[in-house]
Amino acid sequence: MIKAIGNIGRAAMHTTSSLFGTLAFAVRVFLNLFDRRTYNSASRMVFIHQIYFTSVQILPLFIFVAVIFGCLISGMAFQVVKSLGLTDYQGWLLTGFVVMELSPFLTVLLIALRSSSAINAEIAVMKVNRELNTFESFRIDLIHYLFIPRILSGMLSMILLTGLFALVVLSIGVLVSNIVFGTSVDAYTDALLYSITFPDIIILLIKCATFGFFITLIPIRLGLNASQELTSIPVAVSNGMVTVFLAIITIEVLSSIIRFI
Repeated sequence: MIKAIGNIGRAAMHTTSSLFGTLAFAVRVFLNLFDRRTYNSASRMVFIHQIYFTSVQILPLFIFVAVIFGCLISGMAFQVVKSLGLTDYQGWLLTGFVVMELSPFLTVLLIALRSSSAINAEIAVMKVNRELNTFESFRIDLIHYLFIPRILSGMLSMILLTGLFALVVLSIGVLVSNIVFGTSVDAYTDALLYSITFPDIIILLIKCATFGFFITLIPIRLGLNASQELTSIPVAVSNGMVTVFLAIITIEVLSSIIRFI
């Protein structure tokens, strides 16, 4: 019994220490976002490569997923609205559910599955191969050169891809709405514009930027925790992805609470 309590206590202390360490690292990186020295030619080149990897290479899969979900969600949602006689609420349904909730959530999942795991493995391999020590020996700031370009890429990619996902789904909604309700394009557009407000847009942008920040920062942080052994790489990646998904759920819950307060 005493041993079990001790194990629980040690696990709680380790979790708390890791959480505060990650938050301290997040504050340090966030402050460096406003440092002019961060945006030199080398970091800009890394940023461009990361944008290409995170946003461009994923586009075929991303658009395919958006089309599939757009057809499924639009079809089911409009049929439910029609059967319940809630036609006047279709604009609110599209903006409140598809744009504000579904689009950023599915986008962050796709980016996390592809880019977060890759960043985590990349940093862990660099740690094992002592490449990070080489950078430091040449007085290259790791935060400016390695970390911030990846984090900015994640933030910008989240905003752009969320907008693309919402655009694809809403475009499919035009066809479905016309088939189910006979709604014209103008009426459909007016319903969307009437249902979304400026505070909703601000919350969405902040939510996407926060998603992008943490799904790149956490893999970097946990990749740095890898030891000098090759066997520590899969452990770091596994721990990083679990933590990333916990962060996604936490941000989603907090954003919903803030939105409906």
